[in-house]
Amino acid sequence: GWGFTSSPLVFNDTVVVASSGVLIAYDLASSEQRWRGPEGGAGYSSPHLVTLDEVPQILLLRGSRTTSVNPADGTVLWEHRGQPSASIVQPAVVGPRDVLVNSSDTMGGQGMRRLAVARRSDGPSTGSQPSGAPSKDGWTVEERWTSRGLKPYYNDFVVHNGHAYGFDGSILSAIDLETGERKWKGGRYGFGQMLLLADENVLLVLSEDGDVALVRAAPDTFTEIARFKAIEGKTWNHPVLVGDVLLIRNGQELAAFRLTRTGGTWAVSTA
Repeated sequence: GWGFTSSPLVFNDTVVVASSGVLIAYDLASSEQRWRGPEGGAGYSSPHLVTLDEVPQILLLRGSRTTSVNPADGTVLWEHRGQPSASIVQPAVVGPRDVLVNSSDTMGGQGMRRLAVARRSDGPSTGSQPSGAPSKDGWTVEERWTSRGLKPYYNDFVVHNGHAYGFDGSILSAIDLETGERKWKGGRYGFGQMLLLADENVLLVLSEDGDVALVRAAPDTFTEIARFKAIEGKTWNHPVLVGDVLLIRNGQELAAFRLTRTGGTWAVSTA
């Protein structure tokens, strides 16, 4: 059905898919179902394998919920409710225990939340909301802050050196991870997508119009380093970087470019 709209998660000998917001795990070799997660809360987000408080778990944004389940059997470890109902963007782990999730509705992005997640040893947890699910050890979930300084909708955001970078509507924005405060906003790229080149401290932005831009991943100010026309037509697809080869596509074109850097100068050629 329509619910199979996200990417599968493959780890060890298991594949996990989200069907209308319900996680289902299959044996990778035999395709037999291993477990089925809790019902309720459809969305477009993909299952996300993370480690929080030293415990491996699978996160899924579904409807108004951020849900964590045990990878072994699909039982709920913890759940947080609070964000609006459109779940598309992937969460991000911040430090050993915190999770950064976006808030959105059918009209677009609404902001960000930083959740502090911790395992308890003194009994079952009720989470930060009445709907929090108990577990064997128990968990607590608290909102550290909410922010409208960054409002991704279906465009990925990235975390780098204490800050989050992403799309605020059609404009790039940066926020401080400690406070949620916006540091800068600039550059118009439509509803594009973005990659982080962490070693270079650079954001690689693919605009809705098919332009590729390089932007400094720095919190002091917005700085566009370079920009060139890559493909024609509306471009909503995510770029992929393999080594120094950049692959981009839309419904009309597919292109490959080679990115090289000598000193502080970037060069682009057809791969």
